[in-house]
Amino acid sequence: MKLTMEDIILDSDPRIREKSLPVDLPLSDEDRQLLQAMLQYVKDSQDEEIAQAEGLQPAVGIAAIQLGIPKQLLAVVVPEEDGIHEVALANPKIISESVQNGYLNGGEGCLSVKEEHPGHVYRHARIKVRGYDLVQDKKTVISANGYFAIALQHEIDHLSGILFYDRIDPNDPWKADPEAEVI
Repeated sequence: MKLTMEDIILDSDPRIREKSLPVDLPLSDEDRQLLQAMLQYVKDSQDEEIAQAEGLQPAVGIAAIQLGIPKQLLAVVVPEEDGIHEVALANPKIISESVQNGYLNGGEGCLSVKEEHPGHVYRHARIKVRGYDLVQDKKTVISANGYFAIALQHEIDHLSGILFYDRIDPNDPWKADPEAEVI
């Protein structure tokens, strides 16, 4: 199974707002192949040569609902100074979060959103997520901060039908939070 940009639904498609359902563990062959294909898409999209050859939009994450599949599956690959954070999660759940917020200075983007939505998207600066990780092939708890934490929360939001721009204050998109960590 190989995913392309043609497989990704846009925010104009009402399915993007559906709530995703938990998947059975151990993963079925179908769910395992889907999650592997999602992870491969994200990895390929970050390789300039492959992305250009296959017409892939660069991404750090993808959720199954972005393919029109309402299952609690997501893949995130975030290259950072301390190495590459790579997960392919089934049934991810945030089990703890920092009081302090964090946000991406330039705002967020999404494979399913073509229009610009400028503004700060405040999220928790640090989180812990429990779920089954296909990369490790086991149930695990992931501690994340910085860009990795932002990307995980963005994808987990998709599982509830929430898009990043839902979190931008419509009355003051660039509202400051002096306590928040700028990422």
